[in-house]
Amino acid sequence: MKYFKKQFAQLVHDTKGTMVVVILVFGAVATMIIASGISSYAYFEHRASNRKYDSDLALHIAEAGLNYYKWHLAHNPTDYYDGNGGPSTSTDPYIHDYYDKDGNAIGKFELLIEEPEVGSTVVGVESTGYTNWSPHVKRTLYARYGFPSFADYTFLSNANLWFSFSAIVHGVIHSNGGIRFDGETDSWVKSAKETYKYENQTHKGVWGGGGPKSFWVYPVPPIDFDSVSSDLAAIRDEADASGVHLFSSGAEGYHVVFSGDTYDLYQVDTRDCYYGEGRWRHKWGGWYWDGEVYCFDIGDETLISEDNAIPASGMFFSEDNVWVEGTVDGRITIGVGRFPVQEPYLNIIINNNLVYNAKNDDDVVGLIAQGDIIVPYETPDTMEINAALLSQYGSNYRPYYDEDMKAELSIFGSQISYEGGGWKYVNGWGNVISGYEDTIHSYDGNLKYNPPPGFPVGNVHEILSWEEVE
Repeated sequence: MKYFKKQFAQLVHDTKGTMVVVILVFGAVATMIIASGISSYAYFEHRASNRKYDSDLALHIAEAGLNYYKWHLAHNPTDYYDGNGGPSTSTDPYIHDYYDKDGNAIGKFELLIEEPEVGSTVVGVESTGYTNWSPHVKRTLYARYGFPSFADYTFLSNANLWFSFSAIVHGVIHSNGGIRFDGETDSWVKSAKETYKYENQTHKGVWGGGGPKSFWVYPVPPIDFDSVSSDLAAIRDEADASGVHLFSSGAEGYHVVFSGDTYDLYQVDTRDCYYGEGRWRHKWGGWYWDGEVYCFDIGDETLISEDNAIPASGMFFSEDNVWVEGTVDGRITIGVGRFPVQEPYLNIIINNNLVYNAKNDDDVVGLIAQGDIIVPYETPDTMEINAALLSQYGSNYRPYYDEDMKAELSIFGSQISYEGGGWKYVNGWGNVISGYEDTIHSYDGNLKYNPPPGFPVGNVHEILSWEEVE
């Protein structure tokens, strides 16, 4: 009996030793596994950290490529070939070394340049960056640069402006003169004047019964209208090269009627005339009109040609007055003037609706006259104009016609004029007595960086968009 107890005690003693050995063995294995896991984790973290560093650096290098080409355009505004004389391709991009602060070449950026479309100033730049030690880790950025256009304003004038109570303006207004603003707006109303004289009274640069007044800003720096005046000679030369050049008609001028991507051309033989401001008087022998008479409407005309395709350049230049109307599918500019510049200046008359085939698309119209841009007597009661209007030495306006009232005029685009202008006339009580009673002026966002061909633009590229390309 004592023997068995002794053997049992020995067994229990041996089991405890065995368990210790087992624990030690498994502990060592677990420690090796954990150590191996930690080592592997540290290794992969190190690799991931390096890859993240290389990826971030590749992004900075790609961004440096965009900045480089913006700098290049500032010095060579029309060089879309990076000084190479030919376009870039996906298999043959422009490649530049990237240097760190110590002058060491640590990476490269590859550039693909997209030239502006005809009549546009927008340049597309795609930049791909990578380091020399990890060329497979690449980041690609795409940006668009463009010259801002003076058509970025809904109204831009060198003269005093007055907006009536029935005027609604969407977009920025700027005048080098003072502004009486009685209408409604949703953007800035800017005057270059601290104060100015209006009907022998001194007023603030912007004043009136309209608003919101929080949008009124004055004084602001004036805009140099010498820089606004587009180079009509350049439009004439482009029209000679790839557009339409209309010489003197020998009559009253030309009538252009657009229908999508085609147009019909007429010669205006005679004009209709209507009474302006004045009154009938009686004198020995009968009654006569004592006042203004305006002859801006088409009387008789002769068809010259029809279904003509709008030229690819979109350039029209006329050395005679032009009447224009219709629906435009494309990008066009009509310039009207004579050289050397001389009075009387030539005019553009919008005698009917002038609209885009589709708004917020690639359709755009520019009208540039050395003289006035006029809406005459024989126009629709509700009229729409989609265009950027620029009068170099005159006004954008509708004459005062005696006892003539129209309902509504909507202008989608920009109105730029040296002498100001207007589309309605009001009496001392603020009531419209001639012209369009309601006027709605809306900003066209396409005009800022995609102005009509030949339209005046700034001289510094601005960034339009910036994105990473996956």
